[in-house]
Amino acid sequence: MEHGFIAWAKQRAMRLPKIKLGIGDDCALIESDGSDWVVTTDSLCEGTHFILAECGPQAVGKKLVGVNLSDLASMAARPVAVFLSLCLPRNSAEQIGAEIYEGVCKACQEYHVAIGGGDTNVWDGPLVVHLTAIGTAPKEGTWLRSGARPGDKIVVSGKLGGSLLGRHLDFEPRLRVAQRLHPLGIVQAATDISDGLGVDLLNITVASRCGAEVDLDKIPISDAAIHRAMTSGQTALEHAIGDGEDFELLLAVDPSKIDQMPESIDGVPLTVIGTFVSRTGLWSRSKGGVMQMQARGYVHG
Repeated sequence: MEHGFIAWAKQRAMRLPKIKLGIGDDCALIESDGSDWVVTTDSLCEGTHFILAECGPQAVGKKLVGVNLSDLASMAARPVAVFLSLCLPRNSAEQIGAEIYEGVCKACQEYHVAIGGGDTNVWDGPLVVHLTAIGTAPKEGTWLRSGARPGDKIVVSGKLGGSLLGRHLDFEPRLRVAQRLHPLGIVQAATDISDGLGVDLLNITVASRCGAEVDLDKIPISDAAIHRAMTSGQTALEHAIGDGEDFELLLAVDPSKIDQMPESIDGVPLTVIGTFVSRTGLWSRSKGGVMQMQARGYVHG
Protein backbone atom coordinates (compact mmCIF):
# COMPACT_ATOMS: atom_id res chain seq x y z
CA MET A 1 0.00 0.00 0.00
CA GLU A 2 2.73 2.46 1.02
CA HIS A 3 4.52 2.87 -2.32
CA GLY A 4 1.29 2.96 -4.33
CA PHE A 5 -0.14 5.64 -2.09
CA ILE A 6 3.03 7.74 -2.34
CA ALA A 7 2.89 7.55 -6.15
CA TRP A 8 -0.76 8.68 -6.10
CA ALA A 9 -0.01 11.46 -3.58
CA LYS A 10 2.84 12.78 -5.72
CA GLN A 11 0.58 12.92 -8.76
CA ARG A 12 -2.21 14.60 -6.81
CA ALA A 13 0.16 17.25 -5.43
CA MET A 14 1.13 18.32 -8.95
CA ARG A 15 -1.93 20.61 -8.93
CA LEU A 16 -0.64 22.53 -5.90
CA PRO A 17 2.06 25.19 -5.52
CA LYS A 18 5.58 23.83 -5.99
CA ILE A 19 8.69 23.77 -3.81
CA LYS A 20 12.22 23.07 -5.01
CA LEU A 21 11.95 19.31 -4.31
CA GLY A 22 8.76 17.68 -3.13
CA ILE A 23 7.39 14.15 -2.72
CA GLY A 24 9.61 11.28 -3.86
CA ASP A 25 12.98 11.63 -2.16
CA ASP A 26 14.19 11.14 1.40
CA CYS A 27 13.59 14.82 2.22
CA ALA A 28 12.01 17.89 0.70
CA LEU A 29 13.98 20.98 -0.28
CA ILE A 30 12.62 24.47 0.35
CA GLU A 31 14.58 27.37 -1.12
CA SER A 32 14.90 30.58 0.91
CA ASP A 33 17.17 33.55 0.18
CA GLY A 34 19.45 31.51 -2.03
CA SER A 35 19.95 28.59 0.35
CA ASP A 36 18.00 25.35 0.85
CA TRP A 37 16.23 24.02 3.93
CA VAL A 38 15.99 20.23 4.06
CA VAL A 39 12.80 18.88 5.67
CA THR A 40 11.76 15.34 6.53
CA THR A 41 9.09 13.70 8.66
CA ASP A 42 8.44 10.24 10.11
CA SER A 43 5.87 8.51 12.29
CA LEU A 44 6.32 5.42 14.46
CA CYS A 45 3.37 3.26 15.50
CA GLU A 46 3.21 0.85 18.43
CA GLY A 47 3.09 -2.74 17.20
CA THR A 48 4.66 -1.90 13.84
CA HIS A 49 7.87 0.02 14.59
CA PHE A 50 8.30 -0.88 18.26
CA ILE A 51 6.74 -2.89 21.10
CA LEU A 52 6.47 -0.48 24.00
CA ALA A 53 6.40 -3.15 26.72
CA GLU A 54 9.71 -4.55 25.46
CA CYS A 55 11.73 -1.41 24.71
CA GLY A 56 10.33 1.35 26.93
CA PRO A 57 9.33 4.91 26.01
CA GLN A 58 12.83 6.46 26.04
CA ALA A 59 14.00 4.05 23.35
CA VAL A 60 11.01 5.09 21.23
CA GLY A 61 12.01 8.75 21.54
CA LYS A 62 15.61 7.97 20.61
CA LYS A 63 14.56 5.94 17.56
CA LEU A 64 12.18 8.67 16.42
CA VAL A 65 14.99 11.20 16.31
CA GLY A 66 17.35 8.70 14.69
CA VAL A 67 15.12 7.78 11.75
CA ASN A 68 14.62 11.44 10.87
CA LEU A 69 18.31 12.30 11.16
CA SER A 70 19.09 9.28 8.98
CA ASP A 71 16.97 10.87 6.23
CA LEU A 72 18.90 14.13 6.62
CA ALA A 73 22.19 12.19 6.45
CA SER A 74 21.12 10.57 3.17
CA MET A 75 21.01 14.05 1.62
CA ALA A 76 24.21 15.24 3.37
CA ALA A 77 22.22 17.84 5.33
CA ARG A 78 23.14 19.24 8.75
CA PRO A 79 20.28 18.96 11.28
CA VAL A 80 19.05 22.14 12.96
CA ALA A 81 15.74 21.49 14.73
CA VAL A 82 12.97 18.95 15.27
CA PHE A 83 9.24 19.25 16.00
CA LEU A 84 7.65 16.48 18.08
CA SER A 85 4.00 15.36 18.05
CA LEU A 86 2.57 12.64 20.29
CA CYS A 87 -0.68 10.64 20.29
CA LEU A 88 -0.57 9.17 23.80
CA PRO A 89 -2.71 6.33 25.26
CA ARG A 90 -5.20 7.87 27.66
CA ASN A 91 -4.52 5.56 30.62
CA SER A 92 -0.84 6.51 31.02
CA ALA A 93 -0.37 9.61 28.89
CA GLU A 94 1.62 11.81 31.26
CA GLN A 95 4.19 9.18 32.28
CA ILE A 96 4.75 7.82 28.77
CA GLY A 97 4.87 11.29 27.25
CA ALA A 98 7.51 12.47 29.72
CA GLU A 99 9.73 9.44 29.10
CA ILE A 100 9.47 9.72 25.31
CA TYR A 101 10.36 13.39 25.57
CA GLU A 102 13.39 12.49 27.69
CA GLY A 103 14.55 10.07 24.98
CA VAL A 104 14.08 12.74 22.33
CA CYS A 105 15.99 15.29 24.41
CA LYS A 106 18.94 12.95 24.97
CA ALA A 107 19.19 12.19 21.26
CA CYS A 108 18.91 15.87 20.33
CA GLN A 109 21.64 16.73 22.82
CA GLU A 110 23.91 14.07 21.32
CA TYR A 111 23.49 15.45 17.79
CA HIS A 112 23.29 19.16 18.75
CA VAL A 113 19.72 19.62 17.53
CA ALA A 114 17.10 22.01 18.91
CA ILE A 115 13.52 21.08 19.75
CA GLY A 116 11.42 23.76 18.10
CA GLY A 117 7.95 22.72 19.28
CA GLY A 118 5.26 20.17 18.53
CA ASP A 119 1.86 18.93 19.62
CA THR A 120 0.37 16.50 22.15
CA ASN A 121 -2.90 14.56 21.97
CA VAL A 122 -4.49 11.87 24.16
CA TRP A 123 -6.72 9.14 22.77
CA ASP A 124 -7.98 5.60 23.34
CA GLY A 125 -5.67 4.00 20.78
CA PRO A 126 -2.07 2.80 20.90
CA LEU A 127 0.99 5.03 21.09
CA VAL A 128 1.81 6.93 17.88
CA VAL A 129 4.74 9.36 17.72
CA HIS A 130 5.69 11.77 14.97
CA LEU A 131 8.69 13.99 14.29
CA THR A 132 9.58 16.57 11.66
CA ALA A 133 13.27 17.40 11.27
CA ILE A 134 14.76 20.43 9.53
CA GLY A 135 18.34 20.82 8.35
CA THR A 136 20.49 22.96 6.11
CA ALA A 137 21.72 21.81 2.72
CA PRO A 138 25.42 22.00 1.81
CA LYS A 139 26.24 24.91 -0.48
CA GLU A 140 27.38 22.50 -3.20
CA GLY A 141 23.92 20.84 -3.20
CA THR A 142 22.32 17.83 -1.58
CA TRP A 143 22.52 14.22 -2.62
CA LEU A 144 19.35 12.96 -4.33
CA ARG A 145 18.09 9.53 -5.32
CA SER A 146 18.05 10.55 -8.98
CA GLY A 147 21.78 11.03 -9.70
CA ALA A 148 23.00 7.47 -10.30
CA ARG A 149 24.48 6.68 -13.72
CA PRO A 150 25.42 3.41 -15.42
CA GLY A 151 28.93 2.52 -14.27
CA ASP A 152 28.60 4.14 -10.83
CA LYS A 153 29.58 1.86 -7.97
CA ILE A 154 26.98 0.76 -5.40
CA VAL A 155 28.33 1.43 -1.90
CA VAL A 156 26.84 0.74 1.52
CA SER A 157 27.98 1.87 4.95
CA GLY A 158 28.14 -0.52 7.90
CA LYS A 159 26.72 -4.04 7.93
CA LEU A 160 23.19 -5.11 7.07
CA GLY A 161 20.41 -7.29 8.44
CA GLY A 162 19.08 -8.48 11.75
CA SER A 163 17.82 -5.09 12.92
CA LEU A 164 14.86 -6.73 14.68
CA LEU A 165 17.22 -8.07 17.33
CA GLY A 166 17.59 -4.56 18.71
CA ARG A 167 19.59 -2.44 16.30
CA HIS A 168 16.46 -0.77 14.90
CA LEU A 169 16.10 0.87 18.33
CA ASP A 170 19.76 1.71 18.93
CA PHE A 171 21.65 2.93 15.88
CA GLU A 172 23.70 5.92 14.84
CA PRO A 173 22.35 7.97 11.93
CA ARG A 174 25.26 8.33 9.51
CA LEU A 175 25.56 12.10 9.72
CA ARG A 176 29.33 12.07 10.26
CA VAL A 177 29.87 9.65 7.38
CA ALA A 178 27.82 11.88 5.06
CA GLN A 179 29.57 15.05 6.18
CA ARG A 180 32.98 13.49 5.55
CA LEU A 181 32.04 12.10 2.15
CA HIS A 182 30.15 15.06 0.69
CA PRO A 183 33.13 17.44 0.31
CA LEU A 184 34.98 14.76 -1.71
CA GLY A 185 32.49 15.17 -4.56
CA ILE A 186 32.40 11.44 -5.30
CA VAL A 187 28.76 10.59 -4.47
CA GLN A 188 26.25 10.89 -7.33
CA ALA A 189 23.09 9.66 -5.55
CA ALA A 190 22.07 8.44 -2.12
CA THR A 191 19.33 7.17 0.15
CA ASP A 192 19.25 5.51 3.55
CA ILE A 193 18.39 1.85 4.06
CA SER A 194 15.13 1.97 5.96
CA ASP A 195 12.86 -0.37 3.96
CA GLY A 196 15.65 -2.83 3.11
CA LEU A 197 18.57 -2.97 0.68
CA GLY A 198 16.44 -4.43 -2.12
CA VAL A 199 13.62 -1.86 -1.89
CA ASP A 200 15.86 1.15 -1.31
CA LEU A 201 18.19 0.20 -4.16
CA LEU A 202 15.14 -0.09 -6.41
CA ASN A 203 14.10 3.43 -5.31
CA ILE A 204 17.42 4.81 -6.57
CA THR A 205 17.23 2.93 -9.88
CA VAL A 206 13.67 4.11 -10.54
CA ALA A 207 14.54 7.73 -9.72
CA SER A 208 17.74 7.53 -11.81
CA ARG A 209 16.19 5.56 -14.70
CA CYS A 210 18.79 2.83 -14.64
CA GLY A 211 19.32 -0.61 -13.11
CA ALA A 212 21.64 -2.19 -10.58
CA GLU A 213 23.77 -5.34 -10.47
CA VAL A 214 24.70 -6.55 -6.98
CA ASP A 215 27.56 -8.91 -6.14
CA LEU A 216 25.88 -11.03 -3.48
CA ASP A 217 29.13 -12.23 -1.94
CA LYS A 218 30.19 -8.63 -1.26
CA ILE A 219 27.17 -7.58 0.81
CA PRO A 220 28.38 -6.92 4.38
CA ILE A 221 26.29 -9.07 6.72
CA SER A 222 25.83 -8.21 10.39
CA ASP A 223 26.30 -10.67 13.23
CA ALA A 224 22.63 -10.13 14.09
CA ALA A 225 21.59 -11.33 10.61
CA ILE A 226 23.69 -14.45 11.04
CA HIS A 227 22.10 -15.03 14.45
CA ARG A 228 18.57 -14.57 13.10
CA ALA A 229 19.25 -17.04 10.30
CA MET A 230 19.82 -19.79 12.85
CA THR A 231 16.09 -19.91 13.67
CA SER A 232 14.21 -17.87 11.06
CA GLY A 233 14.25 -20.24 8.10
CA GLN A 234 15.97 -17.57 5.99
CA THR A 235 19.64 -17.21 5.15
CA ALA A 236 21.78 -14.45 6.65
CA LEU A 237 22.05 -12.96 3.15
CA GLU A 238 18.27 -12.81 2.83
CA HIS A 239 18.10 -10.96 6.13
CA ALA A 240 20.81 -8.52 4.96
CA ILE A 241 18.88 -7.77 1.78
CA GLY A 242 15.36 -7.61 3.14
CA ASP A 243 15.10 -6.95 6.89
CA GLY A 244 15.13 -3.16 6.64
CA GLU A 245 15.64 -0.54 9.32
CA ASP A 246 19.43 -0.75 9.03
CA PHE A 247 19.60 3.06 8.67
CA GLU A 248 22.86 2.79 6.76
CA LEU A 249 23.73 4.86 3.69
CA LEU A 250 23.26 3.47 0.19
CA LEU A 251 25.34 5.42 -2.32
CA ALA A 252 26.15 5.72 -6.02
CA VAL A 253 29.85 6.59 -6.29
CA ASP A 254 31.62 7.89 -9.41
CA PRO A 255 33.87 5.01 -10.59
CA SER A 256 36.59 7.43 -11.69
CA LYS A 257 36.80 8.71 -8.09
CA ILE A 258 36.29 5.47 -6.18
CA ASP A 259 39.93 5.51 -5.07
CA GLN A 260 39.18 8.69 -3.11
CA MET A 261 36.59 6.89 -0.98
CA PRO A 262 37.92 5.89 2.46
CA GLU A 263 37.66 2.25 3.47
CA SER A 264 35.94 3.40 6.64
CA ILE A 265 34.92 6.60 8.45
CA ASP A 266 34.99 6.72 12.26
CA GLY A 267 35.06 2.93 12.30
CA VAL A 268 32.12 2.56 9.88
CA PRO A 269 33.15 0.47 6.84
CA LEU A 270 32.25 1.53 3.30
CA THR A 271 31.80 -1.43 0.96
CA VAL A 272 31.40 -1.62 -2.82
CA ILE A 273 28.69 -4.22 -3.48
CA GLY A 274 28.00 -3.78 -7.19
CA THR A 275 27.45 -1.45 -10.12
CA PHE A 276 24.61 0.59 -11.56
CA VAL A 277 23.85 -0.58 -15.11
CA SER A 278 21.93 0.67 -18.14
CA ARG A 279 19.37 -2.15 -18.23
CA THR A 280 16.51 -1.49 -15.85
CA GLY A 281 15.65 -3.63 -12.83
CA LEU A 282 17.67 -5.26 -10.07
CA TRP A 283 20.16 -8.01 -10.87
CA SER A 284 22.34 -10.19 -8.67
CA ARG A 285 25.69 -11.71 -9.52
CA SER A 286 26.96 -14.88 -7.85
CA LYS A 287 28.87 -18.03 -8.77
CA GLY A 288 25.76 -19.14 -10.65
CA GLY A 289 25.87 -16.10 -12.93
CA VAL A 290 23.60 -13.08 -13.22
CA MET A 291 19.94 -13.42 -12.22
CA GLN A 292 17.03 -11.06 -11.65
CA MET A 293 16.87 -9.91 -8.03
CA GLN A 294 13.68 -9.37 -6.07
CA ALA A 295 13.25 -5.99 -4.35
CA ARG A 296 12.71 -7.52 -0.91
CA GLY A 297 12.25 -5.32 2.12
CA TYR A 298 10.22 -4.47 5.18
CA VAL A 299 6.59 -3.60 4.43
CA HIS A 300 5.29 -0.79 6.69
CA GLY A 301 1.70 -1.05 5.53
